[in-house]
Amino acid sequence: MSASLTPDDIAFARSLAIYEDAHVLVLNKPAGLSSQGGRIAANTLNDLLAAFAKSNGKRPRLIHRLDRDTSGVILTAKTQPGAAFLGKAMMARRIRKTYFAIVAPGAPDPREGLIEASLRRESQGREAYTRVCPPDHPDAQDASTRYRTLEAGPSAALVELSPRTGRMHQLRVHLASIGRPIIGDPRYGGALMLSGAPVPRLMLHAAALSFPHPAGGERKVTAPIPDDMAAIIAQIEGAPIHPRNQDASHA
Repeated sequence: MSASLTPDDIAFARSLAIYEDAHVLVLNKPAGLSSQGGRIAANTLNDLLAAFAKSNGKRPRLIHRLDRDTSGVILTAKTQPGAAFLGKAMMARRIRKTYFAIVAPGAPDPREGLIEASLRRESQGREAYTRVCPPDHPDAQDASTRYRTLEAGPSAALVELSPRTGRMHQLRVHLASIGRPIIGDPRYGGALMLSGAPVPRLMLHAAALSFPHPAGGERKVTAPIPDDMAAIIAQIEGAPIHPRNQDASHA
């Protein structure tokens, strides 16, 4: 276990675990915590994995990342064979992710569909951005996102997102490209106020993850919507949805 982690750090890290077996550890990352490599002098989720280290010092490995202000399910492997297996599954697009996002203004038009827009990365100073670009651009990467509206009011809507690719900031840029940026996302035009109240952060949550398991079969792990996001969902006109946490399951 890393000497740099305090007892409070270790307790916090362990509180994030939502599913664990001999091969994998699944965490519910809070918003505001970098997955790894953050520029601020604070522990990242990758640092906190030291709280789960074995006696030989080996600790779980991240299989993918979430943006710092995105909350929700993140997958790690507890063994090297597991990491290799899941890494290949990620490359083969066998790991399926489901997100919830709050967008404005109102529901997308149409209310559900498939966004297929190539993306490219660019830098402005120390900041990295993703932009929609023509598919024949030399830096273009194919990207597709399926979406459907779950609840909608005149000022905002809750949408479910199923990305088919995993490009940087893909969901944020794709939703902005159809005129419905995620609220709390100033980088891509998201509103910072909703119904006269400030939006505390990027309203994007990784709600579920389905993946082939190194030991066989498939697992699906879900994470509850954080309180700050649930409070905004409750303000959407006619919104009865309050997704609840579910136990990890396998198919």
